[in-house]
Amino acid sequence: MSRIMLQALRNKIHGWPAAIVLGICVFAVAFFGIESYFVSHVDTYVAKVGDHEISQQDWQQRMNELRQQAAQNPQSPFTAADLEKPELKQRVLEGMISQQLLQQANTDLGLTVSDASVRTAIGSDPGFQVNGQFNPAAYTAILSMQGMSPAMYEAKVRASLATQILPEAIAGTTLVSDADVDAFFRLRLQQRDLRFVELPRPSLTDANVSDADIDAFYKSHIADYTTPEQVSVQYLEVKQADLKPTDPTDDELHAYYDKNKQRYAQPEQREASHILINVPKNATPEQQKAALDKAKKIASEATPENFAKLAADNSDDLGSKRTGGDLGWLEKGVANAAFDTALFGMKKGDITREPVLSPEEGYHIIWLRDARDGDAKPFAEVRAQLAADWAKNEGERLYNERAGKLADLAERNPGSLEPAAKELGLEIKTSPLFGREGGQGIPADPKFVAAAFADDVIAQGNNSSLVQIGKGDAVIMHLAKHNAAAPQALADVKDAIRQRILDERVDALAKKQADDAAAQLAKGGDVATVVKAPVRTLAALERSQLGSHADVPPAILERAFTLPHPVNGKADWTTVQTGNGTYALVAVDKVTEGDPSKVEKAQRDALRGQMMDAMAQAATLEYIEALKARTEVKIAQDRM
Repeated sequence: MSRIMLQALRNKIHGWPAAIVLGICVFAVAFFGIESYFVSHVDTYVAKVGDHEISQQDWQQRMNELRQQAAQNPQSPFTAADLEKPELKQRVLEGMISQQLLQQANTDLGLTVSDASVRTAIGSDPGFQVNGQFNPAAYTAILSMQGMSPAMYEAKVRASLATQILPEAIAGTTLVSDADVDAFFRLRLQQRDLRFVELPRPSLTDANVSDADIDAFYKSHIADYTTPEQVSVQYLEVKQADLKPTDPTDDELHAYYDKNKQRYAQPEQREASHILINVPKNATPEQQKAALDKAKKIASEATPENFAKLAADNSDDLGSKRTGGDLGWLEKGVANAAFDTALFGMKKGDITREPVLSPEEGYHIIWLRDARDGDAKPFAEVRAQLAADWAKNEGERLYNERAGKLADLAERNPGSLEPAAKELGLEIKTSPLFGREGGQGIPADPKFVAAAFADDVIAQGNNSSLVQIGKGDAVIMHLAKHNAAAPQALADVKDAIRQRILDERVDALAKKQADDAAAQLAKGGDVATVVKAPVRTLAALERSQLGSHADVPPAILERAFTLPHPVNGKADWTTVQTGNGTYALVAVDKVTEGDPSKVEKAQRDALRGQMMDAMAQAATLEYIEALKARTEVKIAQDRM
């Protein structure tokens, strides 16, 4: 059948019509690529920065990392529930876009992160240290628990450091002059002489409030008289502090010691500094020779006395050049093989006269400043520490095991906490009613509140997922009571509304009284005549002293430093609302600039550092915006 159809097509399309049809087909294949006929392309990125796509996998991984941080850190500025809000999702994505822009700028400028910088960052991480020193065994064990290899983690650290290269370079070029510091202290130490009059609260001549007034006010302010939504939850709690592991046997301690022997030994270490001469990727023979010649020249000149200066002037390792090439104490296996072999083959005080070539970096000139031999501690000497570490690990294991069981049981029985409570021997506790702003006791924790108001709990009636409300403290909850937001009855709030209407009338009258008095003073009236109230003065008032005048309304003190300087010795009076339906009139009579010469050097240096940080951050944000302006950035909101 197909042969007959093809023959019919051939018979109908021949001569010049066939040539045209075939020409179009050839053009389509050549222009669009033959694969477009077989493969349909579907965009899946969350954002596209130039040619680089931020995939949904990258996006989800970043969000999961933030959720994990929120769950594990009670001091986190956001909760897992916050991360579901569109505005926070957008901020996270903007951060990822900024990181990608910085990485692309690094590529354009030929900036890279050296292996030495990665080593320094990992070695200084307290999470990988034992007794204040980097421990390779702890490093690999922690990464293994997180499902990462050292190569994967080092790539992650390198990517993170890459986003800091340009911001650090910008910070390094940020200058704050003495004039900038002086200007701040002239303002900060400024003194002001002021006069003020606290006007008496006026009395109403008409205190009648009709029922119609109350009804209208109630309807127009119904949100103010609505009882907020509240819940009460039942919950089960697992605390590590309540779990007491049994004392370990000698056999268990010996097994723990054998497994973690490196943690109780001082590994062989070398304290080193280096100077890196970078060799570009895909370097030509001429570039390689130039780098080697430069490294040899520096190596021939290097001495312990001038090494730090040579590093500061010549090293391409941005992470260590500012500290004279200092790499700190290194252990075997931390550096790459070539560097490691050279370092541990040197004697204390040696400087490599023949530069060491390491892959993807360049030539190193190494100075071995000090050395420590390995020193394993015997079991008996560290038994007490072993027992403490074992107990800590066993406590964490018991807690994770019990919390995991609680989560599994709650998930298998989503409609009740009873099965989990019975099997684990836990008490079902009940919280008081609380709103979305939290409450007293355990409802004061934002993570607890977010879980209680989650759709799965409040709408579906299921058990919550496991909520980490602190280190070694987790709960599962179930809705006990839900009070929807509801307006209060008018009869219950009638008296409060009447008083509020009267207060607003008093406030309006007080404002008019103050405005009229200020207008008269502006026309040249005398304050003693215009205002029937005592005039008070404050001389040489400083910003830092505002809290020391407890008898003066804070609004007056704060406003005093926003008023203009007197012109030709004439002060302008202005009105200030001081609260509870009262106003004051305030005038600044004199302004005396602060004297920066009286500020101690340490205080000036601290301010200079803060100003440099603020200016560097602002300059970095401007640079990122400039990169964004010249880079096509696409965001797929529907994939977030």
